[in-house]
Amino acid sequence: MLYQLYESQRALLSPFAEFASATSKLYSHPLSPFNHAPGSQRLSAGFDLLHRLTKEYEKPQFGITSIQVGETDVAVQEQVIKTQPFCRLLRFKRYTDNSQVLDTMRAQPAVLVVAPLSGHHSTLLRDTVRTLLKDHKVYITDWVDARMVSMAHGDFHLDDYIAYVQDFIRLIGPDVNVISVCQPTVPVLAAISLMASAGEATPRTMVMMGGPIDARKSPTAVNNLAMNRPLDWFEQNVIYRVPQNFEGAGRRVYPGFMQHTGFVAMNPDRHASSHWDYFLDLVRGDDDSADAHRQFYDEYNAVLDMDAHYYLETIQTVFQDFSLVNGTWNVKGQLVRPQDITTTALLTVEGELDDISGAGQTRAAHDLCTGIPANRREHYDVIGAGHYGIFSGRRWREMAYPEIRKFIVTHQK
Repeated sequence: MLYQLYESQRALLSPFAEFASATSKLYSHPLSPFNHAPGSQRLSAGFDLLHRLTKEYEKPQFGITSIQVGETDVAVQEQVIKTQPFCRLLRFKRYTDNSQVLDTMRAQPAVLVVAPLSGHHSTLLRDTVRTLLKDHKVYITDWVDARMVSMAHGDFHLDDYIAYVQDFIRLIGPDVNVISVCQPTVPVLAAISLMASAGEATPRTMVMMGGPIDARKSPTAVNNLAMNRPLDWFEQNVIYRVPQNFEGAGRRVYPGFMQHTGFVAMNPDRHASSHWDYFLDLVRGDDDSADAHRQFYDEYNAVLDMDAHYYLETIQTVFQDFSLVNGTWNVKGQLVRPQDITTTALLTVEGELDDISGAGQTRAAHDLCTGIPANRREHYDVIGAGHYGIFSGRRWREMAYPEIRKFIVTHQK
């Protein structure tokens, strides 16, 4: 019922959002006579803010059309390599007429970025992809909003997530390097472990960034909620059916708007201050700061639903039973044994100030992957970085990425 009420509210606010947008332009457009009225900038800024607080945020585009490889501008085209009901595998194909640069790019290693399926779209890793493209062939998992997946495709389970990752690794080939960011560190480690146990070729390297391999270490507020509430509480309080106006009508999901509300509730003062600063930037005419605010919240406010089975199984497996670290995780009759991985090099990355995955949670992968020689395992702490700082922004580009690039190059043989 809550989902239906949310959709009704969104439908009611939609015309007000459009009205606010039009009124803001009425008071700011240079050809409008109202632009010269007293207080026009404040009125325009106020209606602009009202528009952004009431509008619907759709999935953003990656928008990566070119990058630089060395000193050369290279065109980038987003391609769909494989489509599954709940995920698309994307490749960012690079093009150039410069034969020397083309030879360089062909020799560069392939990277599969496994994006989180935890409320936001894969475009949250736009900066990650853009940076990686300078030195790698880049693929990424693009998870589909569960409310847009027809019930005819069945349910989506944590086991299915693992199977998708394995399929994508096999498709790209054993020379691939896998980078998992936050939530997928656990299922990615399971996927590669199961491949190793079955005698399959495993990736050259796996880079695990800010994920809850062992959520018992330095638990955060997010971890505590997942660990201290019984599974029945989550099923009764955060699982709802998709309304009739979506393709996935009737599917049981953890709605994205609830996840978004939880994120905002963690730091309400920070978000309120950010919106107030945005209003002041508009009044002052500080377009650069206002654009930065828009870009961040266009991404932050765009959320997706997760299938209830996948969400509840993740809560139980990762945060309540700790099945991976306890050695009790069984996937379709096979025990997950990270110690069976022997040829894939491991790099773990943590942010010093991460308030989503606490210190030591990702590093715990080293205690599990005992079959990997010590000289093929490394850990790196990004000093001064919070959760998002390890994969986006200045610290990602200047601190984390150089270490990842070096690690991948070192272990290509």
